[in-house]
Amino acid sequence: MIIPSRQDLRELLARYADARIVHEQRPGRETARLLADVSYTLCVMTSSRTIAEAVAAADAMLAERPGVDAVS
Repeated sequence: MIIPSRQDLRELLARYADARIVHEQRPGRETARLLADVSYTLCVMTSSRTIAEAVAAADAMLAERPGVDAVS
């Protein structure tokens, strides 16, 4: 299993948050696609089946390895 770096996790969580905000403000095909893409990537990176699980897993990974980056 490849362990994502802290930086990759932080960047992906930020992209997910941004995509959710944009989609909630301007729902449409393009914003839905962006949200789906970033959600899928976050799920794959964290080996999760749902976005809720993926966000929780990413948060847990960041909490358990403070200041340590893995090489992927």
